[in-house]
Amino acid sequence: MLLRLKSSRLIDTRTWKKVLNYNLNYTTLEIPKITFISSSSFSTCKNINYSPIKQNEANTVTKNIVKDYFEKFRSSPYVRIMRLDRPIGSLLLYWPCSWSIAVAAQPGCIPDLYMLALFASGAIIMRGAGCTINDMWDKNIDAKVQRTSTRPLVTGEMTHLDAWFFLGAQLGLGLLILLELNWNAILLGASSLGLVIVYPLMKRITNWPQFVLGMTFNWGALLGFCAIHGDVNWAACLPLYTAGICWTIIYDTIYAHQDRVDDLIVGVKSTALRFGRDTKKWLTCFAVLMNSSLITTGLVCDLTWPYYASISVIAAHIGQQIYTLNIDDPNDCAKKFLSNNHVGLILFLGIVIGVFLQNPDTTKNKDTTKILQSLNSNHVVQLEGK
Repeated sequence: MLLRLKSSRLIDTRTWKKVLNYNLNYTTLEIPKITFISSSSFSTCKNINYSPIKQNEANTVTKNIVKDYFEKFRSSPYVRIMRLDRPIGSLLLYWPCSWSIAVAAQPGCIPDLYMLALFASGAIIMRGAGCTINDMWDKNIDAKVQRTSTRPLVTGEMTHLDAWFFLGAQLGLGLLILLELNWNAILLGASSLGLVIVYPLMKRITNWPQFVLGMTFNWGALLGFCAIHGDVNWAACLPLYTAGICWTIIYDTIYAHQDRVDDLIVGVKSTALRFGRDTKKWLTCFAVLMNSSLITTGLVCDLTWPYYASISVIAAHIGQQIYTLNIDDPNDCAKKFLSNNHVGLILFLGIVIGVFLQNPDTTKNKDTTKILQSLNSNHVVQLEGK
């Protein structure tokens, strides 16, 4: 039996089945117009004209669908107020957490993967909450700055009430993540909320808002260790926290140079305005303090040579940033700012490998507090026995 196509050409049913098996798409086929003829007429069948969809055309269609979906996602006011379309902030918030978790790992072991994943989720949520709070405080200021004039609260895509409800949802998710930790870590994590709230006000009060941002963004350098061991080894974590604060001052000062003209007009303060033409000198000093603090953490924790190698790479990376920085070029400032994600990753890998190559029999200075508490309790018992 044969099938007749719109083109009036004929095709044998067996051939038709083969066509279907090969998934060839005949654009001229109209199923309702199929007629049946005898097989004796098959001799009149000629080559069939068809236009199959090419593979590259199909790929283009798929890419366009994905692109359209991604653009709709990025354009959502809730995505934009959380800065999900700009993940660099979440990464810069996450790296200090990962450093601390890696330092807390036992010699010869890798970091706790569950904690790394948990803190990654927390970094995304809390960074979004922080940005929401920042936009609520700065609505009037953002309207006067070119780079921030399209934020949802400024354009009216979201109301303050919308922002309040959305902030509550984010903080609720953040609390659920925090409750996965031990009680000391929960209290330590909750105490950082004050810094998150007051940071946006600092740019109205002091020339050093980047210092407060550093205290906020690097709280994870304390919290990560506490989440693993139940308390903070200040000898190891405080230098790490200090290094993170210096790092934040470096990259956020570079970032702030993009807006320094607008900041002057609206009266917003920043280290970019405070340092001015001496920015490179100031940043060099903070880079030296950052690397000195990282070395201190390495010595306290008895980390092996890969850790110090990573510090050397970081020193070269930040040195190159500062040396080639053009504070009058916003594009260069943005590029230098984004490159700091590499700094966080390099240090994380250095800590992980430095801990992994440690001798498992080596007593690390991580549990100094517990050791001292144990010694004190034993001493008290001996005195009572006497």
